[in-house]
Amino acid sequence: MDRLDRKLPSETNRTKWAAMEDVIEGGPWLFQGQPIVLQCWEQGMSLQHQKHTQIPIWVRLKHLPMEYWTEDDLSTVASGVGTPLYTYKITTDCSRLDYARVCVMLDYNSTLPKYLVVMHPMLRDRKEVPTRIDVEYEWLPQRCKQCCSLGHIAQACPENKKVHHGAPVMVFVKK
Repeated sequence: MDRLDRKLPSETNRTKWAAMEDVIEGGPWLFQGQPIVLQCWEQGMSLQHQKHTQIPIWVRLKHLPMEYWTEDDLSTVASGVGTPLYTYKITTDCSRLDYARVCVMLDYNSTLPKYLVVMHPMLRDRKEVPTRIDVEYEWLPQRCKQCCSLGHIAQACPENKKVHHGAPVMVFVKK
């Protein structure tokens, strides 16, 4: 039994707790197209920047042949950019066919290709021809070359900030 479950005696509170866990674990979450990180608050926790080496990004795959609009094929093509997470509903419904929109997990070391080349089968000749699929990134995070993380540049790297060790200050908090 989880430490916090013991503090929530009623069934309603347990349901709320389960819903909160679903939200925290159910990501990745995006706000206005940019990823946000959700973390459960615990008493005494300090707010600090975490080092992120992976981040979910929406990509648009343009000039994708119709044969590749299945979920499996979209995942295979998107894996040329990053680790596929999920496909936009309008894409899976084939409601808009000018591009396919897929969310992928990018790593700090990802190469960010501008296009992918897939071998497309030609039924008449029983040959495969290379087909170029353009990749458009809806948003890209800043990359720090100093600490190899995402979300800031080297000039703003937290590792650059010098820690000043002054006299300790005592603070009393009423309970």
